[in-house]
Amino acid sequence: MQLSDFDYHLPNDLIARYPKTERSASRLLCLDADTGQMTHRIFSELSQFLTPEDLLVFNDTKVLPARLYGQKETGGKVELLIERLSSDCEAVTQIRASKALRVGGKVKVGVDDWLEVIGRDDEFYLIRSSSKLIDLLESHGHMPLPPYIDRDDESIDRERYQTVYAKTLGAVAAPTAGLHFDRALLHEIEQLGVATTTVTLHVGAGTFQPVRVANIEDHRMHKEQIEVSREVCKQVEAAKKRGGRVIAVGTTSVRSLESAALQAEKTGHKLAPFNGDSDIFIYPGYRFRVVDAMITNFHLPQSTLLMLVSAFANRDIIMAAYQQAIENRYRFFSYGDAMFISRSIANTR
Repeated sequence: MQLSDFDYHLPNDLIARYPKTERSASRLLCLDADTGQMTHRIFSELSQFLTPEDLLVFNDTKVLPARLYGQKETGGKVELLIERLSSDCEAVTQIRASKALRVGGKVKVGVDDWLEVIGRDDEFYLIRSSSKLIDLLESHGHMPLPPYIDRDDESIDRERYQTVYAKTLGAVAAPTAGLHFDRALLHEIEQLGVATTTVTLHVGAGTFQPVRVANIEDHRMHKEQIEVSREVCKQVEAAKKRGGRVIAVGTTSVRSLESAALQAEKTGHKLAPFNGDSDIFIYPGYRFRVVDAMITNFHLPQSTLLMLVSAFANRDIIMAAYQQAIENRYRFFSYGDAMFISRSIANTR
């Protein structure tokens, strides 16, 4: 398939630059991937589409205040975006400066903290900090809002660009489908008897990198850290045995479960624990092994995430749903509205 197959025009004013006042007040487009039928609801009504047999799978990653601003030894301004923490004092990072830094170059952050470039890995820099990076980020870091939000981070983003169930620190972008859940909705789902579990995928800044090839099969994904525990595998198996659906909250949960399933296939299993890096690329033609339904936000034109949802539902159905969302003035991207995409279990097993 061609990159142009996943293009659409989005009016600029439909890009959500701030979150809704209430998390679960976002709109929810419910899409039947088999028929293309759509209904327009509010996210707080999600539990109406769930049954006690279902399993909701959340991504519990927690977003780092990963953007730092500093100065070179010569006084030039530098912007850093931490991609991944390698140890307490070392990280893989992106660096923007008027002139590329060399190995040995230093950046001053705050009053007396220094970051030193100790190597390169393609477009990334390897840096070492004079103090613990977690402490440095807590003191001087900014929330790494996506480029399309097109504003500086504010105090509200410390809370709202983070899920209420975030636990495992390490992401530089939020698993945005989870931003719609508040404590009240989670309690309602629990009272309904719906099972829940968590995987961990530390979303990297590469999630915002554009696809630069015309033939999408030539695209190579960035790697992200994933953990799918043995307990998650047991819960997935139990849900399928009782006839319930495995519902992934966000494309990151989809990629986590499907990565674990693909790895398990190599040893003749359906699903097994997985802890490591994955560069899984899901696009039309992919056969889903685990996921029966998904909750997801609206994604950028020509993005790998739009290709992923087009693999779960028919591409034409997804593009028609996006057009409906535009005509009904849904809010798009990270702080925008959501979709609940389902299809018959027979088509996913």
